[in-house]
Amino acid sequence: MTGELGFTPHLRVEPVPGEAVYLVSERGVTALHGRAIAALAPLLDGSRDLAHILTEAAAPTGAAGPPGAVPAGQAEHVIARLRAAGLVSERDHPWTPEEAYWELAGLNTADGSVPAPTPPPSRPVVAPLVLGSADPGEVVRALRAAGLRSAELRTVDGKAADGDPPASGALIPRREICQIAPRQHDDAELTLVVCDDYLDPRLAAVDAAHRAAGRRWLPVKPVGTQAWLGPFLGAPDDPCWVCLADRLWRGRQAEAYLQHRLGRPGPVPRPPASLPASRAAALQLAALEAAKWLAGHRHPGQRELRTLDSLTATVDRHPLSRRPQCAGCGDPALVAARIRAPLALPSPREPLAETRTDTSPRRIMERYGHLVDPVTGLVTEIRRDPRGPAILNCFHARHPSYAGAGPQSGLDAVRAGLRAAAHGKGRTAEQARASALCEALEHYSGHFQGDEPRQRARYRDLHPDDAVHPDTVQLFDPRQFRDPALPARHRIRDPFDEGAELDWTPLWSLTAERHRLLPTALLYYGAPQPPGRRCCRADSNGAAAGGTLADAVVRGFLELVERDAVALWWYNRTRQPAVALDAFDDPWLAEVRAAHRGLWREVWALDLTTDFGIPVVAALSRRLDKPAEDITLGFGAHFDRHTALCHAFAELNQMLPAVVEARADGGGYGAAEPEALRWFRTATLADHPYLTPDPAAVLPTGISGPPEGGALAAVRELARQRGMELLVLDQTRPDVGLPVAKVLVPGLRPHWARFAPGRLFDVPVALGRLPGPTPYADLNPIPFFL
Repeated sequence: MTGELGFTPHLRVEPVPGEAVYLVSERGVTALHGRAIAALAPLLDGSRDLAHILTEAAAPTGAAGPPGAVPAGQAEHVIARLRAAGLVSERDHPWTPEEAYWELAGLNTADGSVPAPTPPPSRPVVAPLVLGSADPGEVVRALRAAGLRSAELRTVDGKAADGDPPASGALIPRREICQIAPRQHDDAELTLVVCDDYLDPRLAAVDAAHRAAGRRWLPVKPVGTQAWLGPFLGAPDDPCWVCLADRLWRGRQAEAYLQHRLGRPGPVPRPPASLPASRAAALQLAALEAAKWLAGHRHPGQRELRTLDSLTATVDRHPLSRRPQCAGCGDPALVAARIRAPLALPSPREPLAETRTDTSPRRIMERYGHLVDPVTGLVTEIRRDPRGPAILNCFHARHPSYAGAGPQSGLDAVRAGLRAAAHGKGRTAEQARASALCEALEHYSGHFQGDEPRQRARYRDLHPDDAVHPDTVQLFDPRQFRDPALPARHRIRDPFDEGAELDWTPLWSLTAERHRLLPTALLYYGAPQPPGRRCCRADSNGAAAGGTLADAVVRGFLELVERDAVALWWYNRTRQPAVALDAFDDPWLAEVRAAHRGLWREVWALDLTTDFGIPVVAALSRRLDKPAEDITLGFGAHFDRHTALCHAFAELNQMLPAVVEARADGGGYGAAEPEALRWFRTATLADHPYLTPDPAAVLPTGISGPPEGGALAAVRELARQRGMELLVLDQTRPDVGLPVAKVLVPGLRPHWARFAPGRLFDVPVALGRLPGPTPYADLNPIPFFL
């Protein structure tokens, strides 16, 4: 050790005699106590090496000397501890503010010293590449100010550009790109790519070239009121630009639709909007990030996109994860390979048990919360509905990027998608928030993305053992195709044509233990169909997320049973037994009932259990203080009747904000769908007696608790006993990881208006609810609207 020793450059030393030596920095104050440190502090001023410090510290106390002699061994031990703590370092020149900065960044050398200033010829080199409207001179000046050298600057056509622009600062016109790959002969370790939009399609080639060359690149968007910076891209383990673009486009579906209509690729070019100060701030920040990265400083933000809002002076961080199925950096065959493989499912523990650690709300938010972000998230936000009492616990997760369909689906679908949200419910706010997130991710997982396995075929050319006829799933009566009065969600445009060429996707039959085929458009939202024909449409019936895939399958099956039970009751308008609410000693149910009473509402519950024996409960609530009763409903199905009841009331609460502010004059409703609004304003118990309990009916006997042998085995056996097939499509997306299953049981009725012959007419008779099948013309004319 030959250099002088002193406190590190970011520390100011303030001794208080007889008390302590205080070290002050921008990060706070550190107090050092003891006679030895009090004696050594004045000597650690950067003017002495270790030998001189030890000699002076050991000298007798004098008027100008340290406050008391310190033996050499003790002094050396104290100094060693100060060095180990990063408080003292060695130097051979006067320290600079730049070194203090790097010291705060943790970039001191192995022996505790701060690196000396780097001579200009050997400073790190950055290759700037300007793809947009940025001034090349501003880019070069920002790099120089950060202590970096600039390699030959390339504008969008790959030609060298002068780093010193005109004094006026006028923007230099851009040309078309012809070379974007890193230059093999330059010594740059990093490329700074300056663009106007992160969705510029030329960035795909930039990323691919840098990944092939093994060089990192850093994007920055300095234009607009909100500058963008990062993440660092190009490393084999990093997300690639294709991963980033996938996330960004999902938040810009209206723009994607417009570009599709105009026949143009990429984003809509926006007029440049910036100030010299805002551009300079963004470029200086980008240059600083480049300098820190080249100096070896690493922090989590380097893997994130950061936005700097120049209007509010706020910086936000937006996480980005690699997509394992990405066509740019992953394996695009992952999804298809998993679906084509036989489905092996272990039987889960009791499903829907909120006490399970792997499905607890906190665990769900920890595992998937990073997918909530307004820029890079699959979910843009999760927000509590402020209407009504807090116990309602209604949360909405906005997911406009995949709510409707692709840009070919038309403006109405895009407009609906921008308004779409998933809705969460639960006994607690934590449960409801996690529920909203899971439902949104479930919807995303069920959206067509193009990597699903498909085969083009006509139904009539497929073997009956291989293909499932779509009519057994959709269950439309031919008369419904001619009924223009049905709301859009209850109808489909064209009957299924067995001779039409369609895409078919395999799914697994848990009862037959083999693959079967159904039209892709029946399984995934927004899947393409032949031009001019819309004979299939995917819906949410039987789609569910879970802690495991087996858990998701059970949840999806329970939803099918629940909605089948709702359809049998609603369209046949049968009166059902009451569920005695007072029989359940549940404080939460009591609190919910009290909250409804406080809103001048009464609540009750009906048992809708069908031949499956799984308890299905309907919870209902109506207004008592005005002519319009604002009747709301919620449903639940579970092996345990109490749990089914709680789920029904949680769903009932979820519906209540739509009517909680309704007024006697017919205004104040929060429902946007015309059929729901019509129901709230006109439906009464007097006109719809099937909503009230049948006092003569008794609760049916059936399953009363968790089945032995596991829930999955139980639901498979329930389907097999009734001669039905249990079909499962694994819709889990590798970039999400949340297990999602699309469950189908051909013949089970959704709660929408599907009037083909079958259970809707036969089961109520078999259960003794009706003496004979309800005539088609006598079915409930009000399509179910939830």
